[in-house]
Amino acid sequence: MASTTSPPPVEREDSTADQNATDQNALTTQNAEDAVVTTEGGNEGEKKTKKIIRRKRRPARPQVDPSTIKSEPPPQTGTVFNIWYNKWSGGDREDKYLSKHHAPSRCNIAKDSGYTRADKVPGSYFCLFFARGVCPKGHECEYLHRLPTIHDIFNPNVDCFGRDKFSDYRDDMGGVGSFMRQNRTLYVGRIHVTDDIEEVVSRHFAEWGQIERIRVLTSRGVAFVTYSNEANSQFAKEAMAHQSLDHNEVLNVRWATVDPNPLAQKREAQRIDEQAAEAVRRALPAEFVAELEGRDPEARKRKKIEGTFGLDGYEPPDEVWYARTKELEATDESKQLEAPEERRLIEGAPLPAFTEQPQQEAVGGGIISSSTLAALKGFAGGSVTTQTPQKATGPLVAYGSDDESD
Repeated sequence: MASTTSPPPVEREDSTADQNATDQNALTTQNAEDAVVTTEGGNEGEKKTKKIIRRKRRPARPQVDPSTIKSEPPPQTGTVFNIWYNKWSGGDREDKYLSKHHAPSRCNIAKDSGYTRADKVPGSYFCLFFARGVCPKGHECEYLHRLPTIHDIFNPNVDCFGRDKFSDYRDDMGGVGSFMRQNRTLYVGRIHVTDDIEEVVSRHFAEWGQIERIRVLTSRGVAFVTYSNEANSQFAKEAMAHQSLDHNEVLNVRWATVDPNPLAQKREAQRIDEQAAEAVRRALPAEFVAELEGRDPEARKRKKIEGTFGLDGYEPPDEVWYARTKELEATDESKQLEAPEERRLIEGAPLPAFTEQPQQEAVGGGIISSSTLAALKGFAGGSVTTQTPQKATGPLVAYGSDDESD
């Protein structure tokens, strides 16, 4: 007989202990990845408790110390001071000396952004001082402290900071802008030109949103930055005003004028048409949009069958087909409005025999009808003749005259 040997119990306990240690390490690793802390009891009878750690949104931090803020009147940038709005008006250009001074601070999106009181209010605007990097309120601010997105939609008459736009741009293309044109391109001047100037401009301006196109004129030290979203261009204009890139230059950021390039104008018109088409798609039902765009196979088959109007090989235009569809729909609605024909419970009595034959009209304009003449002919043997009266011709001249001889 073959003898079988079993492993010693000590080795079994060691292997079991190693397996439990491996399972515990795997459980700890998995819980660390899932941000879940698990506590297990030594005995099998104890319950397992799990604690889920959820990350909370961080509050927006103050960018400057509130104690350093001084209440000073704004610098003179116009000819008349408006005490109601607490600012200067009448000037159409910024002070040339003020524009050459470096900005006191710069916004850092990675550190400064967070939730504020405005996150609880739908339709809130963005903080202008946060974009400039000088907001002292932090999470107690009444405006948003984050970057704009494509879901932030505002009235075309105001910008993302809630400031009213004007009908025309200023002479220096600064300020809030105009509501007559959707401008997403910024003019950036006074750039220190280097070999990697395009990479430098792209790196600094990409902090404020998605960039669609950048064009740099190295000979003039000028760049044109176009954003995909208009709100991001408005935010970037305030964030990069009087800032510097990798050197000590002071940037001159303005709104760009209309590009005279015909290809650029055509591209802009095509983009506006695409936005309008997308807005129409969102407003209409999905089935109707699919039929309009020709993506509905049933609609195409129905148009091919019903739209020929009985003519082989005829394909009607869309205008004719939709007009015919509206007529059919109107006909169906009128049929639905009419009451259906019902069968009466009590049927009417049959008409008498003499009324079944319609009464024939008088022949030749006589007084006696043709049926009466036929009966008289039957009694008289067919010798009865009738004379039809002659029709009067001409007017009645002597009718009702006062002459006694008549």
